[in-house]
Amino acid sequence: MARQYWKPSNMLYPVPAVLVSCADENGKANVMTAAWAGTICSDPVMLSVSIRKERYSHAIIKRTGEFVVSLTTEKLAKVTDYVGVKSGREIDKFALTGDLKLTKCESRFVKAPGIAESPVCLECRVKQILELGSHDMFIAEVLSTDIDEQYLDEKGKFDLAKAGLISYSHGEYYSLGELLGKFGYSVKKK
Repeated sequence: MARQYWKPSNMLYPVPAVLVSCADENGKANVMTAAWAGTICSDPVMLSVSIRKERYSHAIIKRTGEFVVSLTTEKLAKVTDYVGVKSGREIDKFALTGDLKLTKCESRFVKAPGIAESPVCLECRVKQILELGSHDMFIAEVLSTDIDEQYLDEKGKFDLAKAGLISYSHGEYYSLGELLGKFGYSVKKK
């Protein structure tokens, strides 16, 4: 089996494609796409998102210390890409229409809005910023998990599989595939 050895690269794919929203001190909201986000702790619940220093949202989040991470779906794929390639310095991303429309939803604990079209919005408060080079990593505590009730079953259980989540892999967006098993299935007694 032949292998090639390339220079170091970020080939840890797929990753979630998420929307990160924030609001400045005057309440002007912005949203951007991030693919470098992940879970880092379960108690307290914490996540990280890495953002390029030149991004418009970077300075807002650094100053305000808060943001919202919203999961993306197949229905949100086009707008997810669009708000990732357009800058909030040039356009109001919450004024978009048609299939690019995003609706702000009020957050409970932060001033940054969530995305109403998202099945899950995670309200976050920055705990630490790691300056890493091209990106700064914002380490944040999740203050609230806001869910869309349409994804609850008749018993009140959340069914995220119905949402049609998407991921990002080396410059491309993918819908998630079929269920292969649940945690622990490899050791479950038959």
